[in-house]
Amino acid sequence: MFDREKWGEVFESIGKNKLRAALTGISVFTGIFMLIILLGLGKGLRNGFEYGFRNQNVNTIHVRGGMTLRAWKGLPPNRRVTLENADMAALRLGVRELEHSSGEYWLWRGESVLNNGERYGNYTIQGIEPAYFRVESQIIEAGRYINEPDQIEGRKVIVIANDAREKLFGAEDPLHQWIQVNGIPFEVVGVYRFEQTQGQNQRSKVFIPLSTAQRVFGAYTSIDEFHFTLGHATLDESKRAVSRVKSILAARHNFDPSDERAIWVENSLENYTMFSGVFMAISTFVWVMGIGTIIAGIMGVSNIMLIVVQERTREIGVRKALGATPRSVMGQVMMEALIVTSAAGYGGLLLGLGSLEAIARLLPGGPMFRQPEVDISIAIQALILLIITGTLAGLMPARRAARIRPIEALRDE
Repeated sequence: MFDREKWGEVFESIGKNKLRAALTGISVFTGIFMLIILLGLGKGLRNGFEYGFRNQNVNTIHVRGGMTLRAWKGLPPNRRVTLENADMAALRLGVRELEHSSGEYWLWRGESVLNNGERYGNYTIQGIEPAYFRVESQIIEAGRYINEPDQIEGRKVIVIANDAREKLFGAEDPLHQWIQVNGIPFEVVGVYRFEQTQGQNQRSKVFIPLSTAQRVFGAYTSIDEFHFTLGHATLDESKRAVSRVKSILAARHNFDPSDERAIWVENSLENYTMFSGVFMAISTFVWVMGIGTIIAGIMGVSNIMLIVVQERTREIGVRKALGATPRSVMGQVMMEALIVTSAAGYGGLLLGLGSLEAIARLLPGGPMFRQPEVDISIAIQALILLIITGTLAGLMPARRAARIRPIEALRDE
């Protein structure tokens, strides 16, 4: 039952001692505020990390030719290793974990000119195989991807990004229209969504069949990179696949399999696992720091409430002399701790969430940090736990107040 008189006494006591109440609440306020900020910043880093993998199949291997560092079997160092179609065929046969795969050939990065009449723009052209879109996922907004007939027949078809569509076609429908790619006509068969990373002036890529790129632009059988997915392979299985790739290519191109510069191999699963471990450690650190700050705040509440009881010894003695029960004395002290803890915790929660919103507006999103946020249910649970523990922190001072004997309190004063 709500006791207006008792609550009035509590608010009156807080009102008379605003500085004391502020000192009691500031540690709680700081605790919940720091927890929210730390959790939000940690989530922002995590979001940035996951955004970097947004278009990639995590369980993917990327292979690119390099230059030998060591002499091998009478051959000199500094030999360039160029991947070819035959290397792709050998890897597809020799790596049993391989699921989907695609070769890739780059044409004059960012320097290829696409034009539709008088409209033109510079873009990076990539010759790819149909399975490429299972490795680097893109969202098709209109039309389709490069398909098997395109690759087999060497068709002059192209998939462009939405920014290229706007620049080359404006409001027109680009599908099945022909554009010039470095002076050679290609039919637009698809449009995909290109996401510009904040703060980076990136050109979008456009895609044509690998066979067409090799035939039309003089690459013959060369490729720049080979990608393949590993399905549900474990980290150990992906590492074995990498070793197998190096062994196969070393045998075909006559270089030392341990030569790290002969070919470049990126294991996305290994990178993802490593970064996931780092962010798990960051998350643990954030929680330890946040909970430590809250515990310090709760201890501060307990210590200040002990001082409050000591300062109000005479007042408590008089109340007990007039008939106040130990239970009512304890209740008043704990109610004061509850009010101060709740108000300070709620204020810290609001300021923390507001600060994260401000940070999100100032830093709209980049490759390393984006959308700092906190699960509101976790924030509310932390606030409720803080209020409960903060109230319990007033238990020891309340019990001390309840044990005060009126005659001793009056005599001490």
